[in-house]
This record gives sequence, structure tokens and C-alpha cells, in this order.
Amino acid sequence: MEIIKGIQNLKRPFRNPVVTLGNFDGVHLGHQQIFKRLKEEASKIRGQGVVITFEPHPLKVLAPEKFLPLLTPFRKKMMLIEKSGIEIVLCIEFSVTFSEIASSEFIKSILVEKVKVKKVIIGYNYHFGKGQGGDAQTLQEAGKVFDFEVEVVEPLKVGQTIVSSSKIRTLIQTGEVEGASKLLGRDYPIIGKVVEGEKRGGTLGFPTANLEISDELYPKTGVYAVEVVWHQQRFNGLANIGSNPTFSAQIAKRQEPFLLEVHILNFNQEIYGKEIEVRFKKRIRDEVRFESSSLLIEQIRKDIQWARENVFSGQE
Repeated sequence: MEIIKGIQNLKRPFRNPVVTLGNFDGVHLGHQQIFKRLKEEASKIRGQGVVITFEPHPLKVLAPEKFLPLLTPFRKKMMLIEKSGIEIVLCIEFSVTFSEIASSEFIKSILVEKVKVKKVIIGYNYHFGKGQGGDAQTLQEAGKVFDFEVEVVEPLKVGQTIVSSSKIRTLIQTGEVEGASKLLGRDYPIIGKVVEGEKRGGTLGFPTANLEISDELYPKTGVYAVEVVWHQQRFNGLANIGSNPTFSAQIAKRQEPFLLEVHILNFNQEIYGKEIEVRFKKRIRDEVRFESSSLLIEQIRKDIQWARENVFSGQE
């Protein structure tokens, strides 16, 4: 997949471009439906499907106090868009100055003159331009003037739930990772580098990989059954998100609001400094404080057994 960062770096014309626009945080089933239509329509006219997105997220620039952690920071979002089979991403730098461009000017100067769009495919609730003044109707009216088509993709439902980034965010924040997986079309992943921790897990008999904390969205604190991907190999595991309250007095010096620790089952590799992907499958329980290490060890054994019977059954 080709990633063009900045409209100023668009140096060549696209071939019959079919375009979609959005932030696409989460790259969920609704976004994937739009990408599917994009590829289908581009194929019909022997054109190229182009995803136009923005970095940083507009809310981070215009109202940072309202900005929430992203489901998919830029790098993860690009990986997922590429997996969707998209050829080209044009990433426009979002700034206060850019936010002042009227929707009509955005259409004329960028979509028409620079991209030379043939068709625009957008989600049902997409808005753009100064004050979010542009919408599907704005595009349809401009399309009549500048000779491009517009298609609006209706909301996608899973059961009775409309798939949206905000709904997925709420599910993850409340620990309902199974519900989030249904709307994402995959388990919710966090990608991070393994860093040195207190190395207490090894002394307890359950060595853990401690992930470097990033600014993306983390599930509610607790213990989870997870799948770990390393070097394209998949392993089952248990993840703990929280403050490690059994030993919290000993880690009070830490500045992180929480830790992400993963015990990988049937795994014995040196992965300090390596990057792993942790996919959240099911929440097992709340994080609790144990009065002794032996009680914690007993509970970890129960957690592993429960996960093997209820989540990993037949996989090991």
C-alpha cells in the first residue's frame, strides 16, 4: 500500500480515482464495508481506490480536552487499512489552518483539482470542512457541477447495534471485549514493545512480558484471556491490566497509571525489546489485591485453567 503524507506530496495523478474520506478510527466492520465498495467501484472503471484520512485526529487539534484515546493510532490504522486491500492512502495533515477551509473549497481545490476524483464514497454520517459544514448533500451538489458521483453507505448493524467507533470505544472501556470484537470484525489488538519490569512474574512461576504504555485505548482494568502474536506465530496467554495491587506499595514509584503484563502460555523465548501484538478475547475477572503471593499464584492457576476450558479449548 502506498501512503502519501501531506497533500503537497501528491506529485502525480491517480488513475480514475474513487475516493473515501474519514478518520476511520478502529477500521471496524462499517469502515470495512466502505472499503469494499471503494474497491468494487474502482475496479469497474479500472481506477484506483484512494482513502483520504487526517493526522492528527481533528478533535486532538480543535478540542484536545474532549479528545479520547484512539482505537487505532496512525501506524496501527495504516496496517489495518492495508489488510483491507486498499491501494493508496492520502493522509492530510490536520491543523487549525486546515480546519478553516470551507467544505466547498475543500471539494474544489483538493478533491477536484488535485485528486481529480471520479467518485466519492462516504459513510452516512460523514461531515467535513469548516464547522463540519459539509455533508453528503454538499458533495452531491458539487458532483453535479464538477462531474463526479457520490455514494452514501448506510449504517451497518450487528444485531440491533449500529457499528461505530464510539460504541466500540465504550465496550472496550467497560471490559466488554467480546462485544467489541463483533463490531470490529476481529479481536481488539494492542501492539507494543516488551520492556523490563519488576521481573516478579518469573519468581512466582509465571513470567510476564511487560508492554510499553502508549496513548491508545486500553480495556478496563482486570484479567483477560488473550492471543499473542510474535513473529507471525500465535500463542495463548493471560493479560493483566491495572496497578498490580498485591505489590502496589513496592511499585508506587512508577508514574504509569497502569501496567499491561502478559503471561504467554507454552512460551520460552527472550523477547525484551521486541514488539508483540496482544489480542483481547475475553475478560476473566477484576484485578484484586491478594494478601500473599501464594494466594495470587493459586488464583493465576485458576485463571489459566478457566481460560483453557472456556476460551482456548481445543487450541493447545
